[in-house]
Amino acid sequence: MTHEEMLDKYIGKVGTLERDEFDAQVITGAQEYHIGEAIRQTRKKQGLTQEQLGERIGVKKAQISRLESGKSITYDSIRKVFQALGAKSAWIDLGDLGRVALW
Repeated sequence: MTHEEMLDKYIGKVGTLERDEFDAQVITGAQEYHIGEAIRQTRKKQGLTQEQLGERIGVKKAQISRLESGKSITYDSIRKVFQALGAKSAWIDLGDLGRVALW
């Protein structure tokens, strides 16, 4: 059985509500993973520990660990972390809708 056949059988065919929700969750999870990975790589390039980054934004090391693994990602946490890492601005690409400045 192919991967696509398994999805059709256990989640639903493309175009069904269940499959659309599943596909959206997969995309969101991938995006959150990439944001977390960007945080991790930038933190390491700057020679910071998770604890040090957490101190900069007022959270514990465990919260930084969750962010870097793509969990607990919110707009506010992204803004705080990116600013603490020295990002001058940030943009979100909304595909056909264009890009939006976060700050």
